[in-house]
Amino acid sequence: MVNLNYEYTQHLIGTTVSLMLFEPNETAVQAVFQTIKMLEDKLTVNRSSSEVMSINLAAGHHPVIVSRSVFSLIEQAQKISLYFNSCFNFAIGPLVKLWKIGFNGYQVPSAKLIREKLLLIDPKNIELDANTYSVFLRKPGMEIDLGAIAKGYIADVVKSILHQHQVYKGIINLGGNVLTLGSSLTDGNGYWHIGLRKPFSTNGKLSGIIKVKDKSVVTSGIYERFFIQNYRLYHHLLNPQTGYPLNNELESVTIISDSSLEGDIYSTIFYGWGVDKSRQYLQKHQNLSAIFLLKNKTAILVNPDNFIFQQIDTQYQIKTD
Repeated sequence: MVNLNYEYTQHLIGTTVSLMLFEPNETAVQAVFQTIKMLEDKLTVNRSSSEVMSINLAAGHHPVIVSRSVFSLIEQAQKISLYFNSCFNFAIGPLVKLWKIGFNGYQVPSAKLIREKLLLIDPKNIELDANTYSVFLRKPGMEIDLGAIAKGYIADVVKSILHQHQVYKGIINLGGNVLTLGSSLTDGNGYWHIGLRKPFSTNGKLSGIIKVKDKSVVTSGIYERFFIQNYRLYHHLLNPQTGYPLNNELESVTIISDSSLEGDIYSTIFYGWGVDKSRQYLQKHQNLSAIFLLKNKTAILVNPDNFIFQQIDTQYQIKTD
């Protein structure tokens, strides 16, 4: 039996980042953590100084020139936001800051405040200039927030760095964004085993194990950041149309895909769409797979050819599409 003997961890991008490798490679690991730190410094909105914060602070006043990598990610985020605006919107920053879910000072804002912030989250009001790599938010008070896709983007960059250092087998875990490299040496069939957390479990219980090869596994769930007020749960997955947390049949959506960025994008979109619309989309995109955990304790597996699901929590009824 070969073990993942070499695990490297650091606290970055607001979470625990870990690399698990079969062989030690200090040079590759150092390059990975330095790159993550550099990207965090550019992309964060949780500090007063970053490229993204420079854009937000200049809202309504002037364009801001950013690095090529940041511009490229913003460009992708805008395209996705314009195409899937009902449930993915990278201009949602003002609403996120208003609710503060997962941070000190969380609250249920007044309907008036929510209406005011909704006027500031139109991605059409963001001007991009590909010649100068400049970004301009037309209205004062606008804020972009790349939190929905930053970890996926960074995980894919990490994979690229590891490949450059001839590391082709291992696991990248960015606080729930799990990206597997190649096939595993610890499983006779080459599968990596990724735990799927049971929603709202407080002691690390799993709903099941997802077995994959050379795939990304990303989960969005309402149990990740939430608070309860007057017996009602308010979670961090906000509806860009209403300004309130999305309310549907889902507790979590897990995406199995080739890239972690895809996982971030589609876990957000599919949570917003719900099962039926997501299922229709997945039928036309067989390279993407999903596991939907419903509030009624049903687990729906769509396009299961790309993974194996080993059920652990027998409370769930498994349905396969």
